[in-house]
Amino acid sequence: MDFCTKPLCYELLAEVGEGSYGKVYKAREVGEKQRLLAVKKFNIRGDSSENGIPAFMIREVALLRKMKYFNHPNIVELLEASAVPVGRSLDLTLVLEYIDQDLSTYLSKVPASGLSRDCIKDVMQQLLRGLDFLHTNMVLHRDLKPENVLISSRGEVKIADFGLARIYTFNIALTPGVVTLWYRAPEVLLNSVYMSTVDMWSAGCIFAELFLLSSLLCVCVCFSVTGLPSKEDWPKESPIPYSVNWGPKSSCTKLLHNLSPDENDLLAVSRSVCVCVCVCVLS
Repeated sequence: MDFCTKPLCYELLAEVGEGSYGKVYKAREVGEKQRLLAVKKFNIRGDSSENGIPAFMIREVALLRKMKYFNHPNIVELLEASAVPVGRSLDLTLVLEYIDQDLSTYLSKVPASGLSRDCIKDVMQQLLRGLDFLHTNMVLHRDLKPENVLISSRGEVKIADFGLARIYTFNIALTPGVVTLWYRAPEVLLNSVYMSTVDMWSAGCIFAELFLLSSLLCVCVCFSVTGLPSKEDWPKESPIPYSVNWGPKSSCTKLLHNLSPDENDLLAVSRSVCVCVCVCVLS
């Protein structure tokens, strides 16, 4: 089936993903370039369409359009966006550059011996360059995880999926229920004020995962590994009271014994040396 939305024409090749609002397709551009594309098709039906496009979709399109002007190599590029009314429904289509796989899929193919340090360094450098660009432009991604980090067969790393992203302004009220649990910073779980540090925490979780090849993070064990913060450092606005029972005051400084001192320092700076064998949520 061919679609032409002037000036971009493409042919859908295969469905590669499905969510609550729509589907993602692999497509090929029709014409001279013949480049591969990722096409996200959202269908907003019934009463939802009468209320317009959901806010998270508008934010994703707006932020991707903003990023497009800078053409940063580590941010996925939006090539086209269109919204077409179909009866009582509304079809929203995003056409993006196609990347072979996400980081989660990439890691699932890594041999038991693990990734080389040079490879880990390259992935993290690209990821942090992309995050630095977003934060410099006051954008919080808020859902950084391997499934939202794309990596091509050529090793190009691109941050994707801006459905939960927000432009940060001073003293803005930000939603607490963001970031997938295993990559969620303590200040989010504690309903505390947060800033770009939530993305840095997630990046640190990904950094650890590049070594471990699995995600094993939870806040309770975070404190048992990094040590419990002092009562003075506990967020005063958090509805969860401070308690010495949350974890030991001393930290485990050598969680990953195969890391060099510099690598352990980097992991500590990103505040995510917290690797565990269970998942729990503070309530």
